[in-house]
Amino acid sequence: MTREIAKTPEDIARLFVERANAGDAEGMAMLYEPDAVLDYPLGNHTVGRPAIHKALERLVEARPQFKLEEPLPTLISGDLALTGTHPLDGTGGRVQVARRQPDGSWLRVLDRPEA
Repeated sequence: MTREIAKTPEDIARLFVERANAGDAEGMAMLYEPDAVLDYPLGNHTVGRPAIHKALERLVEARPQFKLEEPLPTLISGDLALTGTHPLDGTGGRVQVARRQPDGSWLRVLDRPEA
């Protein structure tokens, strides 16, 4: 299966929502670098794409409906980007660090879905 790549750091949030709503945990995990860190479940550091994939499988099993949230301005320095959104569920904020890959695409390095 061929999946769309994130051409900008902001694309990652859209692709995450689309894949989550499709129940595609593997595709969601592919938005992370191999050694990425996800703070999910909240307060637990899930490290590495395989572990992130397992955590996201549990998330999509519940079949929540995700909505694309209003992005905060992206900060970019070289190959690193800080992204975030105003959460619709009132959790305070979501923040991520993404890195530009050698092919020009972007993947998450750090992800805190609830701040």
